[in-house]
Amino acid sequence: MRINGVAAIVTGGASGLGEATARTLAAQGAKVCVFDLNDEQGQQVAAEIGGIFCKVDVTNDSSVDAGFAAARAAHGQERILVNCAGTGNAIKTASRDRKTGEISHFPIAAFEKIIMINLIGTFRCVAKSAAGMLTLEMLEHGERGVIINTASVAAEDGQIGQAAYAASKGGVVSMTLPIARDLSNDGIRINAILPGIFDTPLLKAAPQPVLDALAAQVPFPRRLGIPAEFASLAAEIVRNSYINGEDIRLDGAIRMAPR
Repeated sequence: MRINGVAAIVTGGASGLGEATARTLAAQGAKVCVFDLNDEQGQQVAAEIGGIFCKVDVTNDSSVDAGFAAARAAHGQERILVNCAGTGNAIKTASRDRKTGEISHFPIAAFEKIIMINLIGTFRCVAKSAAGMLTLEMLEHGERGVIINTASVAAEDGQIGQAAYAASKGGVVSMTLPIARDLSNDGIRINAILPGIFDTPLLKAAPQPVLDALAAQVPFPRRLGIPAEFASLAAEIVRNSYINGEDIRLDGAIRMAPR
């Protein structure tokens, strides 16, 4: 599917992988709307790429509905949706404090929060965008739109403390094929990208020795991933109409160790 002139929405588009994707799609001619909770950064990115910004909480139905309404009023019905909004935490399922001997477990509310944002928030945007895409006329090859979700290599090799994060991203992976099948008769494709260790604002808070150690774990190229590489793959998925129902690792061949 062509990118030039098409309306696109990128959730989590104010920073990291989402920002890089928003910039890449805009550079290739898409009319981009950035969804994010970060008002200042979202407004800045949108202004720089000639798009618009909507403050959207993907865990809230009304917020998502308002975002889609504003984006469609400005650019028309989107044919491209890229879901990058997400977060994580690191808590063991159950553990004993080495000093006090006190036993605790993963707070259920903290587990639920990750699922609500990463999995249910993603599906909320998928379902609402797909319903909108159904109103569009088919393009010359029978295509109406394309959806790209962001999972993680943690879906397949989650580390210690990543039970919630891995579960949420595993859900994103597992729903790819059934959604592709749900939408296949209507010309809407869906795929997921599973990024490895990428140089994003979330990682920049870590000390340099930690970043160096992470980069050394990647077989080749022995470095952190660059957000523009994620964006490049997202753009290719949009362009290549035969990529459908796929979960694609983008990780330099890393397989995460337990810690």
